[in-house]
Amino acid sequence: MTKKTKSQISAEETVKAAKAHSRRGVLKSAALLGSAAALGPWVVQDAFSSSGDLNIMMWSDYLPKPFREKFKAETGINIKHTPYGSNEELLNKLKATKGRGFDLISPTNDRGSQWQDLGLLSSFDMNKVDTSAILPSMLGISAKFSWDGKPRHLPFLWGTEAMAYRTDKYTTEYGQLSYGDLWLPEMKGKVMGRPHSMMAGIGRYLEGTGELPPFTEAYETEEKMRMIWDKITKFAVEHKPWIKQFWNDADGQINGFMQNGVVIGQTWDGPPLRLFKEGKPVRFMAPKEGAFTWVDGLAVPAGARNVDAIYEFIKFANKPEMGGLLANETGYNSVSTGAADHLTDESKKAFASAYPGDALDKLWPWPATPSWYAEIRNQYRDKFVAA
Repeated sequence: MTKKTKSQISAEETVKAAKAHSRRGVLKSAALLGSAAALGPWVVQDAFSSSGDLNIMMWSDYLPKPFREKFKAETGINIKHTPYGSNEELLNKLKATKGRGFDLISPTNDRGSQWQDLGLLSSFDMNKVDTSAILPSMLGISAKFSWDGKPRHLPFLWGTEAMAYRTDKYTTEYGQLSYGDLWLPEMKGKVMGRPHSMMAGIGRYLEGTGELPPFTEAYETEEKMRMIWDKITKFAVEHKPWIKQFWNDADGQINGFMQNGVVIGQTWDGPPLRLFKEGKPVRFMAPKEGAFTWVDGLAVPAGARNVDAIYEFIKFANKPEMGGLLANETGYNSVSTGAADHLTDESKKAFASAYPGDALDKLWPWPATPSWYAEIRNQYRDKFVAA
């Protein structure tokens, strides 16, 4: 195995720190938040000069209605939410508008180099951010999303992409479940996933069988990437008949399991965990290879107008009860300290079900994604989708 890059080592260290904190917290959950004072609505009228709105382009299921309503009640600011389902969609939208039209966006931590190349982000004024409210490990991950000595990323929610399945149609247990289960003969025509990350899952599955070198080597050079992804794409194309549907966002995952006949899929943690808490026959669980792990943060586009409102949002999101609310409503995990007392029993049970045994020790952070890697990966993804 080749030597890991500093960024990979750092990411692994920060995730380990987060896991250590999780084990000390409530039932190993990282859904925690710190406190900060909120302005009353009577202050906001004078405080925000541009408008009474905050325009946020955010992942489709990250801003639940109770959160938005409480934010408006406490600050007088109305959140205008533009949803999206992938980092590529976010990147393309901001390129098209040249960084205008939104006050906050939510890129994933591994995309820093792509955003740096575009030059479409402003930096945060850290004098206006209470960093004590955020887990140091998560701040460390966001710190890699910086250039010119200025931070462009603050953590918001973290989560994983792993395996979900209908418990009334498939039986397995932790330690046996694998990314390779998607391709079992009996799953033909019953599988869903997101194309590029399913292909990454194939890479890690084939690494485990000894048919490929460590998947992280694909991030080192274009030559190594093409060697690894050629084999991944061949496997994916051969197994295209296994695919029932591709999903793009949270609703697509829920509809796949509840309406479209999907039995097993590679999904985010949030949507299937919400179904689990509702008593539906769906379980999300980390496979033996380890769950893909990411941190979605907050970033400020160059054309942001409602700057004061941005920092009110950050303060509000870092209140303990708001961290608990976000974790309970979305199924993802907070990055902040202080909200352990605000998690429901259902949330604790869902987290324990998703990460049993040593699953937290096997979390697999997405490596930093250079622009060249993303462009070539998209070419391989298109071959799979068009097969």
